[in-house]
Amino acid sequence: MRILAIDTALPAVSACVLDHDAAVPIAAESIEMERGHAEALLPLIKRVMSKVEGGFASLNRVAVTVGPGSFTGIRIGLAAGQAIALACKTEIVGVSTLAALAAPLIIDPFDGVVAAAIDARHDKVYIAAFGPDGRPLLSPRRINPHEALRALGTGPLLLTGSGAPLLAKEARARGVPVRIASERPAPDIALVARLGLAAQPDTAPARPLYLKEPDVTMPAARPNAPKGAVGLGDAAARAAAAAAQA
Repeated sequence: MRILAIDTALPAVSACVLDHDAAVPIAAESIEMERGHAEALLPLIKRVMSKVEGGFASLNRVAVTVGPGSFTGIRIGLAAGQAIALACKTEIVGVSTLAALAAPLIIDPFDGVVAAAIDARHDKVYIAAFGPDGRPLLSPRRINPHEALRALGTGPLLLTGSGAPLLAKEARARGVPVRIASERPAPDIALVARLGLAAQPDTAPARPLYLKEPDVTMPAARPNAPKGAVGLGDAAARAAAAAAQA
């Protein structure tokens, strides 16, 4: 099976193509950025796919990160992923950003709790936690560090993600053993692809995982808007579909 993985949910735009039996992706590219995901994504996918023999027609599956993360970034990635899957007549799965961040720590045995945390601002984190065997201990949620430590228990804790320093500070104040493995802001796109290969469309749907309301109010349609005017997600979807069919 060959998969195209896409991530725009956090401060990066990434894509890669991976075969299920390969150790490394056929092609991959990742650019760290806070803004501009919509403009960067499709050219990046085009560059990645140009290095893949057989192009879009060789894909068997698409995986896309569904959050938690940026409201706009999640929409951009999902729109592009769904359009490519539709154009290629292939299946699509969703991958949690928290699971992808935690994946490298779960692979290596750790006698304690692995927690992936993303800084959600306003003294909150998006968090999910896993046991030594990768079993979920804490489902994805948005809470403050104090509440998170109450849920995580007495440790030891192994943390990853942009929210790790907030949790580590609270853990040390409580005397809980803690170590930060990584503060990387976005997951390794190759691990998004591997999780996508292991997922099933019926249990890992490509639907947004929003853990809070968006910070902006979507504007109402303008009465004098030209016919055929589309939103950001629609535009990304149409462009991605055209690229896949080219």
